[in-house]
Amino acid sequence: MTTDASSADEDWKQWHEHRIETVSAPYGPLALLGTHWLEDHAEGRLPDIPGRWVVGEEGVVLTAAAEDGLSVDGEPFTGEVRLTADLGSAALARVGHGERRFVVLVREGVWGVRDFDPAAAARAAFKGIEATPYDPRWSVPGHFTPYGESRTVHVENADGRTRGLGLGGVLAFTLDGADLTLQVSVESDGSLWAVLADSTSGDSSYRFRFLRSTAPDAEGRTTVDFNRAVLPPCAFADHFICPFPPPGNTVAVAIAAGERKLR
Repeated sequence: MTTDASSADEDWKQWHEHRIETVSAPYGPLALLGTHWLEDHAEGRLPDIPGRWVVGEEGVVLTAAAEDGLSVDGEPFTGEVRLTADLGSAALARVGHGERRFVVLVREGVWGVRDFDPAAAARAAFKGIEATPYDPRWSVPGHFTPYGESRTVHVENADGRTRGLGLGGVLAFTLDGADLTLQVSVESDGSLWAVLADSTSGDSSYRFRFLRSTAPDAEGRTTVDFNRAVLPPCAFADHFICPFPPPGNTVAVAIAAGERKLR
């Protein structure tokens, strides 16, 4: 192994260890017990969640009594409070009940609440992620071509609903002698994000995976590293709403790299 290959291999091992720590953290994806959309609960009573949660102006209005045992910003709460979407870690969500955290979210104008519990059975049962050791042949040069303007395609999500997926351009690369492309989203930091499937999906790997690539340079150049393909959150808990791959993002190549499935 060359020094560069050895360094890349060690970096991958550290990345993989960090992924294990992240997904198994007290408020990681394994801790999600449920996602509840307020439009499905007209009375504002969510399954096994105290308080009354209703849609208000530009957010959610939570009403609670002392016996509900809720906290807001770490303090016991009674009365009424207006909540906007929690944008950070679930551990930092404003509303709690003991160790549980209730995360307010919004998707395409629809408000919901996620219930995270460190005592979730899935977290206790977690045995790790099956992942292929680093192999330099799965890390290849890529070229990004942006669309003239952002596009939205509607794709099915893991919860059976169809939602819009914003796409910013095409990522082209060559893998195992095949010229391939992926439609990708452009993140706020300029990095690229793809939802993809390959010929191993649903067999030796999960039915689809996520892949991030660093922000392309001024010439559109970046690296496409399938060693860091990851399982989507819905692989860890059924209550995530991960988008399925958009048209064209199921490639006819066996990508035996990166995270494959849960152990």
